[in-house]
Amino acid sequence: MLRSKSSKPSSPAIAGDTAKAVDEWEVRPGGMLVQKRNPNADAGAVAFPPIPNIRVRVKHGSAYLDVYLSPQSTFGELKKLLSERTGLHPLDQKLVYKGKDRDSSAYLDIAGVKDRSKIVLLEDSTAQAKRVLEMRRSAKMEKAAKSISQISVEVDKLALQVSALDAAVSKGVKVGENDVLNLIELLMTQLIKLDGIAVDGEAKQQRGMQVEFTTLSLIWISMF
Repeated sequence: MLRSKSSKPSSPAIAGDTAKAVDEWEVRPGGMLVQKRNPNADAGAVAFPPIPNIRVRVKHGSAYLDVYLSPQSTFGELKKLLSERTGLHPLDQKLVYKGKDRDSSAYLDIAGVKDRSKIVLLEDSTAQAKRVLEMRRSAKMEKAAKSISQISVEVDKLALQVSALDAAVSKGVKVGENDVLNLIELLMTQLIKLDGIAVDGEAKQQRGMQVEFTTLSLIWISMF
């Protein structure tokens, strides 16, 4: 009778190579099999020296300002540095280089700015006026929203009193006429306040909702 030959066990060297090969691969979340990245792979990468800063001479009025920054900076970043030196808001600045007004998103090196290049700083009166108007508008809207919130708190308190009177009436308790008239007067006062608030946008919608709620409270108490 012939005996079947038993398979020879894998040698440790082969098994080790197989385990190493398997360990070099990984499955990404999408199911793709890729080779693992060596965390130390970048250790031997060539390190490029940092780009040295350049000195830019900025003429502001009769004065000259020396600013040091990377040539890969934008004109907007230069404006921020100049704002610290001049107190002029970055949005109110115009930077003119080689006779052209440069956009804040433009890069110095791409525009040709080099060490010791000269740039002229001008005040943009149009942008300044626009920014001031926007600040005033924002402050006005913020004040209006605060006023509406304060009125909302007062109306909520009055609505609770209306609800309490309604509960009393439901139980057969006689409600004083002066109490009803007083609540009506207070609710009307809040409506007048709401009507005097000039708003637009989101605040306008907020005011409209508050007017509607206050009016419903008035209708409710008028039914007593």
